[in-house]
Amino acid sequence: MRISKKLVVFVVGFCLPAVFAVSSSLSLWFENRVSELKQASINAELVNIRRQINTDLRQLELLARGYGAPMSSLEDGARKNFSLAWQQTGVADHLSFFYFDRGQVIPFSPHIGTIHPFESSSLPASLFAFKQSKTGFILLEGQGYMVSVVPTSQSSAVALVRQVDSKLLSHYQVHDMLRSITLEAGIAASDTINKESGQLIEIAVPSLVYGEALHLSVLFSDGIFADIEPQISSATYLVLGLSLLMLFIGYLWLRIGLVRPFKQLLAQLSRIDPTAKSYTPLTGNGCSELVVVADRVNELLARIFQQKERSKITLEAIVEVVILTDASAKVVYLNPQAERLLNISSEQAIGMPVSDLFKSDSSFNTKLLQFMQTASLEPLLSKIKFQSQQVQLMERSISNLRNPQNEVIGTVIVLRDITQEEVLKHQLRRRANYDSVTSLLNRSAFEERLPEFSKGGQTLAICYFDLEQFKLINDSCGHSAGDLMLKMVAKAIQSSLDDQVLLARLGGDEFGLAIKNSEVLQVAQQVKQIIDSVALQVLEHQGCHYRVGISAGIAIARAPYITATELLKDADIACIAAKRKGSNQLHFYDDKDKELIDQRNAPKWAVRIAQAIEHNELLLYYQPIKGISGNAHKKRMEILLRIQEPCGRILSPAQFIAAAERFKLMPEVDKEVIRKAFLWLSMHEELWHDHCLSINLSGNSLGAEGMVDYIEAQLRRFAIPSKCICFEITETSAIQNRNRAMEMLNLLRQQGFSFALDDFGSGFASYGYLRELPVNYVKIDGCFVKTLASNAKDYAIVKSIHDVCRVMGIETVAEFVENQDIIDRLESIGINYAQGYAIGRPQSLDTYTQRNIQQPERLLA
Repeated sequence: MRISKKLVVFVVGFCLPAVFAVSSSLSLWFENRVSELKQASINAELVNIRRQINTDLRQLELLARGYGAPMSSLEDGARKNFSLAWQQTGVADHLSFFYFDRGQVIPFSPHIGTIHPFESSSLPASLFAFKQSKTGFILLEGQGYMVSVVPTSQSSAVALVRQVDSKLLSHYQVHDMLRSITLEAGIAASDTINKESGQLIEIAVPSLVYGEALHLSVLFSDGIFADIEPQISSATYLVLGLSLLMLFIGYLWLRIGLVRPFKQLLAQLSRIDPTAKSYTPLTGNGCSELVVVADRVNELLARIFQQKERSKITLEAIVEVVILTDASAKVVYLNPQAERLLNISSEQAIGMPVSDLFKSDSSFNTKLLQFMQTASLEPLLSKIKFQSQQVQLMERSISNLRNPQNEVIGTVIVLRDITQEEVLKHQLRRRANYDSVTSLLNRSAFEERLPEFSKGGQTLAICYFDLEQFKLINDSCGHSAGDLMLKMVAKAIQSSLDDQVLLARLGGDEFGLAIKNSEVLQVAQQVKQIIDSVALQVLEHQGCHYRVGISAGIAIARAPYITATELLKDADIACIAAKRKGSNQLHFYDDKDKELIDQRNAPKWAVRIAQAIEHNELLLYYQPIKGISGNAHKKRMEILLRIQEPCGRILSPAQFIAAAERFKLMPEVDKEVIRKAFLWLSMHEELWHDHCLSINLSGNSLGAEGMVDYIEAQLRRFAIPSKCICFEITETSAIQNRNRAMEMLNLLRQQGFSFALDDFGSGFASYGYLRELPVNYVKIDGCFVKTLASNAKDYAIVKSIHDVCRVMGIETVAEFVENQDIIDRLESIGINYAQGYAIGRPQSLDTYTQRNIQQPERLLA
């Protein structure tokens, strides 16, 4: 609907009803207000009438009392003079005196009796009972009177009378609203009686005669308010006419000042061509708002045309090929890159089917129409080969074009040259999967392809190769010479293989080989051939010739128990065993070989140890050390380490200590043992005076950074005497870490700790080192003690160690004491302490009591 029609609807449909509604409301308001005023005036008149009636009755009684009684006793002459004076006061105009005597009504004077005289026959008998004064209204023969009777004697009285007539009407009204007042018999009605001449209201008045109800009928006139109503209606119609005139004038003003300029603005908008290269700015007039609208539209048009130019410049500047089509898959736009790629101008291409541009794909039009029918929001991506001057690999992206109503009106085709990108991806994939030196698979690619390679095979053999003396080439000749040797080794291995294998460089100087469906003998022969072929490789560098050896570990599994990743671990363990045999050796993994199994499980044990330390699962055991020389005063015991499995099984140190040493976890294990041992001793203060705990320190902990500080901190924390602690170190670890061990031993000795040299005799057994090491005890290795009773050589060795230690002031401890014969021989030699199953088996430290130490003594006694 147009604005002009909306204005007409607004005026006729809204404004006119509003004017009529307002005028009607005003008229009703005025009428209601007049009614309220009229009712208020009537109420005021009624209040005045009631007040005036009460006043007149009291005045009438006062006059009757004041004048009536004296006047009744006057002589005729005096009464005449009084009546003349009464008439001169003006009160006699509406009041008359009467004298009641023995049932007769007599006027006081001929001059006083202007009103209708009372007739005794028409008066009720109760009126002549002169016991007390009476005042009220009385109705006689249709005429009403106000009467006040005052007794003068038992048989006479004076009555003052006023007639209810027109004089009383003028006396009562205030606003000239009273039309008539009449005294009538009966009970007064409570409601107002509406008559054509006005409103009739009945007012109850006191009756002079007992039992007779009287009332005044007061008729009010509407005269003054009836004159107001026609004037109100005229004013209403005048206001209504003026309102209609103003509405019409306002409509003309809006039509000229708003509708016409707005139509002109719409006409200008309709002449704008979105496809034009320029536009004519709009002009607004008529009102400031239309000027602002025109300015805003001009700003919007400027941004649209600017955006259009930017889009055009952008499409022409980008390196991708951009083609726009309509809903019929016909070309509507090509950017310059598309013109160059397709060797066609934009003028020639516009309107052509897209399939004519891509002659190599004749069904492209059909694909494009099908894609538009799907109305997909996601672009359709594909890779195509494009033949121009050279073959190019292009990424084609097709997206649907939509109008503001979200309807598909065409497509956008973008072609991007990804030839170099694909070449780079290929190179990156090769670098990610292949070793740059040998061009073999790297470790990650080898492990990734192993499961797929092993599928369908009856057997799978994994060979793990480790070069010998390769570090010598890197250190002597440099890494470039080392890389050259790796290439030579890779070619030598490849020359010994067929196509049914998987070969990789696993890292550094390590190679991996997977062989499928070959028996053990065939694998061994092939690996031996590889070893021989690598041994023949010679690297010449600056006149020197270098060779490398190779160690091979082999793990074989049969279907269906083939787990490629586990086989690679087994082959690695077997390669370590081969290296221990010497250079150019091979070793097959055997799951019954305990040493190999321990090495294979070492990583798991390392993780388990770390968890045990973290979760406080390390358990402390003890084994008593008994003094047998007769001069040992302290009770000694060695602290041993255990781990408890979740199932409750206790693990011995042999199962995890080697793994802890291999993965450098022993310093943390030793710290936890020291902490728990110090804590236990701090809670048993009664043992401080005669007990000493021996705690083992591993080779990795001996001289480790911060170990001395840690021991001193725990000593201060638990406040135990250092004399109760003896640290045990092995001869081998002390010699291997000689300088750092000496520094650590001296620092701890200054704190009051004692030391024992463990497993003495099984290593270098150098008495020179024994002389240098500040130890208090020497523990003779159990390999000499176990056969002491039956082997003279062992007896001589133990005796010589004890003799040397005795001279040096060092006490001796014999380990692995398993029977009484050994104890007897040790006593004959003079050994100070004995430790073994014959003395006491390891027990949990939490169960230790002094009785546990004394029990073996009683048994031996």
